[in-house]
Formats: sequence, C-alpha cells, structure tokens
Amino acid sequence: MVDLSSATGSRKIRVFCFFSEPSDALVSNLMERHSTLQLLENYRFSYEEWQGAFSEPLRIDRFLIVPPWLDATEGPAETKILLDPGLVFGTGLHASTRDSLKALSYVHLCFPVKKVVDMGTGTGVLALASALLGAQQVLAVDLNPLCVNTARKNVQLNGLEARIEVKEGRAEDYAEAPADLILANIHWDVLKSLLAKEGFRKSRWIVLSGLMRSHARDLESDLARYGLRIVKTWEDEATWYTMLVNGEVPKVR
Repeated sequence: MVDLSSATGSRKIRVFCFFSEPSDALVSNLMERHSTLQLLENYRFSYEEWQGAFSEPLRIDRFLIVPPWLDATEGPAETKILLDPGLVFGTGLHASTRDSLKALSYVHLCFPVKKVVDMGTGTGVLALASALLGAQQVLAVDLNPLCVNTARKNVQLNGLEARIEVKEGRAEDYAEAPADLILANIHWDVLKSLLAKEGFRKSRWIVLSGLMRSHARDLESDLARYGLRIVKTWEDEATWYTMLVNGEVPKVR
C-alpha cells in the first residue's frame, strides 16, 4: 500500500499495488523518483494465500467456517459461517484470527452482547461470528476497499444484512462508537492510537489481537496505566498474542 501525497501535503491518496512476482526493485525505483510517495505496508503471499482458498472447512472453537463452494453441515453445538475470503486476510487460518474468534466466543458465552464494533474487519469473519452468536447491531470497519467489498459479500452470503453494517474508513474514526464489545485485530500502531482514546477504553469488553511478543509486553504496561484489566489471554507458539480486556468502569460521583 502506497501513500500518494501532494507537494503541499493537503491531500493524500492511498493506492494498493499488486504484483505477480517480487518487485522490490521496481517499488524502490518508484519511491526514489517520487519523493512524496510513502510505502505504508508490504505483504507477500503464496499463490494459495493470494487466491484466499482453504481446501476444507475449518473448526475453531464453536465455529465451523465453510467456503461457499464446499458443502458441510455443522454439528449440534456449532455455528456455521459461510466465508469467501477472495483476496483478503482473515479466513481463520492465521493465529490472530483464530484466537480472536475464541475470545469473542468467550464473551458471548458469559455476557449479553448486543452492540459490536469490528475494527479492521478484513473478510468480516469476526463480525459474522458475533452476529451469528446473537449481536443485534454490528459495525464492521476497514480502510481497504477490497476488504469492504469482500466483507459485504460475506454478510450477504450469511443473510445478515439487517445486523451488520460494513463501512470503509479509519478505525480511529470509529473509536468512540458505543459498543458492548470491540474487536481490534489490527496493526500495532493503530491499536496504540485507539487505546489513547477515552471512548474506546469505555467499551465493556475489548479484544486486542495481532500482537507480537514485544507489542504484548508494551500493551500490558499501557493497559495498567489506563487502569484496564486483562481478563484472559491467548498465545500461539509464543509469537502471536490476543488479549481480552475489561473496559473502564465509569466512576460514581
């Protein structure tokens, strides 16, 4: 993803570039020729990941995630999610997505959840999971227009248009949205800016995911400083961390 800024800095345009082979030299040359360009993110995918395919249904916690081209019947205690990932991250194959599903499942099992905000929704899988577990109003936000289109299609696949609204935008712009549960499986820099917002911290339950080990340590310090309590954590091979956090309790005056 490349940020195109004007010479005055008054206007910024984000461009998503896709290459079928490694193109580091091409990108470097482009950046050198245009000093206003800024490389924001760089991802590499295998062909299978690029196609977004998974060869069989995925069972994660109480969810059965099934691509629409496969036929699978959920068990009596399972919740089935139809998911076409297209070209977008978030099938449940990655540890941060799996553990986010476990975390939101835990919250839904123990507490009533009516309003949910999913920040960095990707395919929409976390928003879908919350709606299927009973959330009545889910807002799914992503900056990437490809993610927004994919998430909307998945909402339609599951017949959840009445419960899930997908919007294109920055997660920070929705940090104050009222919610019983916030799902933030998102970049570390965005997580830090979200945590600095008082409205974000006041949500009763917050799932923070996509954390590397060093980020998790830093986040623990930030949470303690804000008086937030870590209720439960998940980790994958001591590399990826997910935290369930209890939001700020309003003070009685």
